[in-house]
Amino acid sequence: MLIDVPIFAVVFALLAGLTVGSFLNVVIHRLPKMLDRGWREQCAELRGEELPPQPTYNLVLPRSQCPDCGHPIAALENIPLVSYLALRGRCAHCGAHISARYPLVEALGGALAVGAILRFGPTWTGIAACGFLWALVALTFIDIDTQLLPDDLTLPLLWAGLVANVFELFVPLRTAVIGAIAGYVALWLVYWVFKLIRGKEGMGYGDFKLLAALGAWLGWPMLPLIVLLSSAVGAVVGITLMLFKGRDHNIPLAFGPYLAVAGAIALLFGPAIVAGYLR
Repeated sequence: MLIDVPIFAVVFALLAGLTVGSFLNVVIHRLPKMLDRGWREQCAELRGEELPPQPTYNLVLPRSQCPDCGHPIAALENIPLVSYLALRGRCAHCGAHISARYPLVEALGGALAVGAILRFGPTWTGIAACGFLWALVALTFIDIDTQLLPDDLTLPLLWAGLVANVFELFVPLRTAVIGAIAGYVALWLVYWVFKLIRGKEGMGYGDFKLLAALGAWLGWPMLPLIVLLSSAVGAVVGITLMLFKGRDHNIPLAFGPYLAVAGAIALLFGPAIVAGYLR
């Protein structure tokens, strides 16, 4: 149920969300590359090899630049949504096309922040909900790109949910702890049943950790709704891709985005959905 919120709080949430959305684009693009570099360095160390020095690469350095011409993105070219529209989706230096994903992620960051504040108000619960939803956006697009749900995001998200519910921002701590355990164990069991029957893996361990994180934030009573919603959306998308795009059903399909979408729906509308169903 939405509540009355001062307009300045909604505007601030929108601007903050757009800004965070711009940073999420950096996380989505760079974090998998940072992890890959770290894994390569660890493998080289185990083999007793020494890799040549690598330039600094993290979420801050180097500065964002055009992937086609290497033109550094100036501050005026990096204003969320506005710059993309002003540049008509092209690099200011070479004219190369800029993916529409960048403004999409920025718009999602703003829209979800507004939704969280309208749902919970300008409170600590609302602020925590914004952080939860922004993390789901990053996980969604990273999983789409790489079919990975990095521990660097899923585990902090899980612990953040437990910490938030120490103060009962969403559910009592006991409900959150049971939710984290039940979320992990539920998909762990599905994984092993599928593997025993089909002889191959049906999902990754990141999915277990993501559902555990959703349980930590929203509590175990929301897990059935999350699983049903994510399974339904995943089935529809998978069947659609096979029918209209000829996708091979043996090619893995990332399940994390559907869990993330279901988690966002459960956060914002879960109680209303459950109450409507029970009526």
